[in-house]
Amino acid sequence: MNIAALFFDLGDVIMQEETEIKDAERNTLRAELVPGMDDALRAFKARGHRLALVADTRPKTAWNVLRQHGLYDLFDAFAISEEVGCEKPDPRIFQAALAALQIAPRDYARVLMVGNRLYRDVRGANNLGLRSVWFHWNARYAVRDRACDDQPTYHVRTARELVELLARVENDWTDK
Repeated sequence: MNIAALFFDLGDVIMQEETEIKDAERNTLRAELVPGMDDALRAFKARGHRLALVADTRPKTAWNVLRQHGLYDLFDAFAISEEVGCEKPDPRIFQAALAALQIAPRDYARVLMVGNRLYRDVRGANNLGLRSVWFHWNARYAVRDRACDDQPTYHVRTARELVELLARVENDWTDK
């Protein structure tokens, strides 16, 4: 079994939210990246993984930040809350990315969703049968969420740990 796709949240997973510079319409014009995430995304793409952005954000924010760092073209699909019409953990935002990549329900367990919010990212992924990766690299959001007792499939704290995790998952799944 191989990985069907890697889904990523944007804020505090790819970009550092506290570095955002916004315009009058609240679109992020630019932001710094989480340390090592640019190299991680490039490595995942070089290994042949399909990447999707599944984010509660504005379309211009995703475009601006990913273009700023030369990452936009790495993504095969975009499910942006403002365009889809719902926010995570609503299954429709995840399903928009799954449909764009033509991933059938029988393959959902081969999709990993990397996010920093237990309620939005982990719960949303878990509810659809995706594998959830809780990317908890800073203290911006609570470690526990009263609204969510969902447990992530995996937990990492750095982009390097994420790369190492994916290598282990690829090896483990290939062995089966």
